[in-house]
Amino acid sequence: MKKTLLSSFIGIIISGAALVFAFKNVPMTELVTFIAEVNYLWIGPSVLLVLAAFFLRSIRWRVILGADRELGFWNVHHPLMIGFMINCIMPGRVGELARPALLFKREQVPFTTGLATVAAERVFDIAMLLLIFALMLGTIRIDPNIDIPFGSYHLTRSTLVAIGYGMVRLSLALLLGIVLISIDASRRLINRMIMGLPKLLFFMSSDFQQLVSDKIGARLVAIIENVAVGFVLVKKPGRLIVCTGLTAAIWILSGVSYYVMALGSPGIHLSMIEMFIYMVIICFFIALPSVPGYWGLWEAGGVFALALFGIAPKDAAGFTLLNHAVQMFPVIIVGLVSATVTGVNIWKTSYPEKLPVHQENRL
Repeated sequence: MKKTLLSSFIGIIISGAALVFAFKNVPMTELVTFIAEVNYLWIGPSVLLVLAAFFLRSIRWRVILGADRELGFWNVHHPLMIGFMINCIMPGRVGELARPALLFKREQVPFTTGLATVAAERVFDIAMLLLIFALMLGTIRIDPNIDIPFGSYHLTRSTLVAIGYGMVRLSLALLLGIVLISIDASRRLINRMIMGLPKLLFFMSSDFQQLVSDKIGARLVAIIENVAVGFVLVKKPGRLIVCTGLTAAIWILSGVSYYVMALGSPGIHLSMIEMFIYMVIICFFIALPSVPGYWGLWEAGGVFALALFGIAPKDAAGFTLLNHAVQMFPVIIVGLVSATVTGVNIWKTSYPEKLPVHQENRL
């Protein structure tokens, strides 16, 4: 709970600063005028595209979980929507833990295995966002002299390059970890090293060494084995191809939903490629700690991205705020429906008394 409170406090500070950045140059009257001039007929198609993307997310998660066991679509869809809904309304992004916790409770999927499949999803998403960013950034022109002040920092075109390199390094580190635990030989070596660590405590009694081996080493090995199950699709080219295709479709639908919303928004005249760059930049920003629903960081990322394309501050702020709502509220509503249908207590799911991480989940 202390870690959650600390994360929430940091998120509030970052989100507050981001909100100031996003709206400091936007008079409230102009913001209200922009929102009043939006053609809201475009919201319907945009929302449908958002929900379609989450439909594909459920299918992808089912494919990943299918490497361990087959589950029905609704058995996967409800936990996924509840998890994303919790991220929108609860601090600390605890929805990422709620999803595997629900699978453990309802489907007896080991918690660490479920958590590993969520991590696998994130690897696919990060890789696809980086690919979109790399492919499309080279096709558009951004003023190399643009300089947007953000407190004591300055956001420039080089900022994008720095963020991109940081995401690449993170992706490579994740990929290396996946490879190491997915290959039987390297995983066995890691497990032997873990089980051999108590021998370094030669100055302690043999009983104490055995206690460390049983209580810590054995549990770490069990976690690694379950995590390996979550990434077993790395060994299955068919599943890997399907998940890659679904990931591409998910982000294409998401980008098109942004573009459709822009069609009804005054002053937002971006090409499809520019809108995809806008979406990716927002995703980079919301990777930072924030309040529930990414409020503040989403707006800061959106205003920054649109400024790169010469969009006026009032139009950038108004569109980003409205588009954020269009992307978030349907997820919250569907997640609440899923929680109602399945009888899930959102608070207990978000903050269980004890996460089932250390259950004996040997498969």
